[in-house]
Amino acid sequence: MIRPAAQVASEQTFNNEQIGNCPDPAGLIAHSPKIRLDVLERLRGQSILSSAQFDKPLLCELLKLAAYLQLKKFPVAHALEDRIMAAAFFEPSTRTRLSFESAMLHLGGKTISVSDAKTTGVAKGESLRDIGQMFNSYADVVAVRHTEQSAVQELCEYLRIPLLNGGNGSDEHPSQAIADWYALLKWRPEIAFGKLPEKFRLNIGIIGTPGNMRTVKSFLMLALLFHDNIDHITIFSEMADPLGEEIREMTNANPISINFSQDLKQSLEYLDVIYMNAIAFLGDGYRFFGDAFTLNSSSKLKDDTVILHPLARGDELDISLDNTQHNLYFNQADGAVWVRQALLLTVFGSVPKVVPDELIA
Repeated sequence: MIRPAAQVASEQTFNNEQIGNCPDPAGLIAHSPKIRLDVLERLRGQSILSSAQFDKPLLCELLKLAAYLQLKKFPVAHALEDRIMAAAFFEPSTRTRLSFESAMLHLGGKTISVSDAKTTGVAKGESLRDIGQMFNSYADVVAVRHTEQSAVQELCEYLRIPLLNGGNGSDEHPSQAIADWYALLKWRPEIAFGKLPEKFRLNIGIIGTPGNMRTVKSFLMLALLFHDNIDHITIFSEMADPLGEEIREMTNANPISINFSQDLKQSLEYLDVIYMNAIAFLGDGYRFFGDAFTLNSSSKLKDDTVILHPLARGDELDISLDNTQHNLYFNQADGAVWVRQALLLTVFGSVPKVVPDELIA
């Protein structure tokens, strides 16, 4: 039975305690405190369209910057006060849109928004190419989500300002994958900054189909950067070919062993990280693929296994896991704001404006 709102309010107490596993961002900067500006400069003025744009040094330096931002080690409230971001979301979004807008506002910038394709010229048949041309006059950067894979390429044809891909159809979602790895590297910084003994190398389980789930695809692409510290990746999917041609070529060229399975329960005892997603946008709408692979507090997880999920979730990830140390998915969502702040500062070339000289390598 749903309780009346007045009763819920009378019982509610407020505190700052976070739910689930909340690793300290300081671990990401303990090994190498100084930020390599020369590495981050590679993103100045660039669009962020794909996880393939990142190598390990670039990703790690970006995440170190995110850690400093989360720890509030330097003031950023005026860093982008002369900049405008257009948040153009032609597909529904909660976390991605709000975290991009929150990131821009925290940096002192301003935002303008498209929250529904029906309110744009697309409804009248206007091309994305022409809309991209208009963005040049209205904003300094544009964050985009669209149902079509080709949307970011079409927008970029006439676009002269950076575009940040917030998800294009079933293709990619690079900023989500960066937030995913921010959570994981806070949990285990040695994945990025050390070499684990063979018996401690990670076994990662990915529930979903990289060939048609953008978050899963982008997460896997970044996972391949850490081949020194990942032993196995197991893809759990009911599809005969969950990878697709593009990802298959990437995994074939990488030393990480990639396995496939349809039996999650029998594999839980050896998985260190589980990345879940059950929703894919295919063609004309959303598809749910979570029936065969579910987790709850009764699942036989290792004590130190962590779970990631880009959210929104359905029945595949039960709320009974929320108040456990397996829950890294809330921290994953929280960290997206800091990751997107780091991306915006880097793309605008504004890192030297906020990072003290003594912290720049």
